Amino acid sequence: MGWNSWNTFGPNIHEELILEIADAMVEEGYRDAGYSYIVIDDCWSLRERNAEGYLVPDPEKFPRGMKFLADYIHERGMKFGIYSAAGVKTCAGYPGSYGHEYQDAKTFASWGVDFLKYDLCHFPGKGVCRNAYLTMSMALRSSGREILLSGCTVGEHEPATWMRSIGAHMYRSTGDIADKYESFRNNGVSQIDRLYSSAPGCFNDPDMLIVGMYGNGNVSQLGGCTDEEYKMHFALWCMMGVPLMMGGDIRKMNDFCKKLMLNKELIAINQDPEARPPYYENKARYASTARMGLMKLLSNQEMVLGYFNFADTPLDVLIYFDDIGVPFYSGYGLELTDIFTGEELGVKYDFFTPRLEGHTCQLYRAKMVRR
Repeated sequence: MGWNSWNTFGPNIHEELILEIADAMVEEGYRDAGYSYIVIDDCWSLRERNAEGYLVPDPEKFPRGMKFLADYIHERGMKFGIYSAAGVKTCAGYPGSYGHEYQDAKTFASWGVDFLKYDLCHFPGKGVCRNAYLTMSMALRSSGREILLSGCTVGEHEPATWMRSIGAHMYRSTGDIADKYESFRNNGVSQIDRLYSSAPGCFNDPDMLIVGMYGNGNVSQLGGCTDEEYKMHFALWCMMGVPLMMGGDIRKMNDFCKKLMLNKELIAINQDPEARPPYYENKARYASTARMGLMKLLSNQEMVLGYFNFADTPLDVLIYFDDIGVPFYSGYGLELTDIFTGEELGVKYDFFTPRLEGHTCQLYRAKMVRR
């Protein structure tokens, strides 16, 4: 959980912005809710390394350097993250870490870096992607500092099959997200069959949150999303148990989006210690992904039922309780509570079928009770 600069600010990053974000994380309650990382993405360095081959922070953007920022963030009880790439250059054309992995890892450690987002651009044709990420993983482990490795191959090279084994702590399994409904829907739905590869130690990452952008920022398109669509986006990421890296300008977040991303119930679902992926019960029934019913088991013996209508029109979203292991003959029903409103719906048997408007969702905490 944390915040990343790319979605809203892209190349327009600087020291004052990061200091203000750090202060806002504390003052607005995000840190205390669990958002602990502040990550500077691409475009933070000079265009060339220095004579000794070291990366140099752009002195116009970051006049007091990265260690100053790291210290400022650490003093406020959070962790500091930075960006590099496995290629010769980053995606924006700044120096990458190819061939400099151990040198860069030592540099990052000396600055107090806690998180490295490691992208894949400008990669040499003779290079081997897996080995490049393994080399950086080993370099970070030799740096003398614990640094989280966030591998980002934008879903290429089948990262789910090897990122955990090379030591990554999270990995991008999709292309870049954009601030529009179709983008987060496609990213989320595309990963349903791959969420089995998320577990403590290494998590599938369908990219950062766009909540609260409303068409403003580096990845915004055509006016952004509605409140209900941002609600779907955040709820789906929480149900999937994937990283929650905020991408909006938290200094200017409206009340709806702030309350959404600070929702203790939703965060608890995302951060459940067993980190079980959701069970996609209706996959075989629906020919399309217009509607989706998810069940997620929690460590306290309860579960969450998630209903998502990705269609433009109202639909009934159905979950048969027999398909999630609670048939009528078991003698048990499910006592449901609306996670967003707190409304108690009583005990349901056999099935529960809410009718949802287009582009909306509903989540219910469910407890098994004897009939």
